[in-house]
Amino acid sequence: MKNIKLNNNVEIPIVGSGTNTFGKEGNQYTGALRGDTQEIDWAIENGYRHFDSAQIYNNEEVLGEGLKKSNLPREEFFITTKLNTYEGFSGADWAHAEIEKSLEKLQTDYIDLFLIHFPWDNQEEIIEAWNILEEYYNRGVFKSIGVSNFQKEHLDLILENGKIKPAVNQIESHVGKWNEELTAYNKKHDIATVAWSPLGGINENAKQVLEEIGKPYGKTYAQVVLRYLIERDVIVIPKSHHKERQAQGINIFDFELTADDRERIAAL
Repeated sequence: MKNIKLNNNVEIPIVGSGTNTFGKEGNQYTGALRGDTQEIDWAIENGYRHFDSAQIYNNEEVLGEGLKKSNLPREEFFITTKLNTYEGFSGADWAHAEIEKSLEKLQTDYIDLFLIHFPWDNQEEIIEAWNILEEYYNRGVFKSIGVSNFQKEHLDLILENGKIKPAVNQIESHVGKWNEELTAYNKKHDIATVAWSPLGGINENAKQVLEEIGKPYGKTYAQVVLRYLIERDVIVIPKSHHKERQAQGINIFDFELTADDRERIAAL
């Protein structure tokens, strides 16, 4: 596994596992919890140590239970979770309570990377929320802090008003929407990019091109996409409910794309 060094020298595995439908009935985002940790168990068995979670997924406890069941030391895992700001910010007391709930559900006394999940239309509140993350960072409860779905103007707000620079900006990046401009902006400010939904956006035409590229390497179209992203130092968090596909998602370190390959992929 290749690690990326964040701007505070914390190392994050460049491939992690998404979790937003894990442990849920019908593998559905809005499904009720099934009461098992099967997908987490498989991911750990396949070698994943980096897991991306969020309060809005309503299943942090599935990840917490799965990691505990593994009997591996907490230090072996890199856990990301996110403050649910989909409907905005409900004040400092609310934020503190939600953070404590996450720690409890994840069965841990620290979180490796804690993000603000979505920006909203109140600059003062965004700064207040960021200051709360900084408090937890300074106490060592959060080892790194960052943001998700932030555009340039939101990043600028934090960079101008915060004391600690975001370590990460987690953004949509996949075939048809590589988000090159924002990725470059992140890089310019020494903020790592994490791609959510890295295997999204693949239509039949794109799939055919990616399969052609992967054939000489003995790799699937999904492995080609993930390789393309990590070769640009973008952290990826693919998600699968299939043990074999999970294994493929992490098996992308034994080949390199050519310049021609990369041009063809970029054009998709």
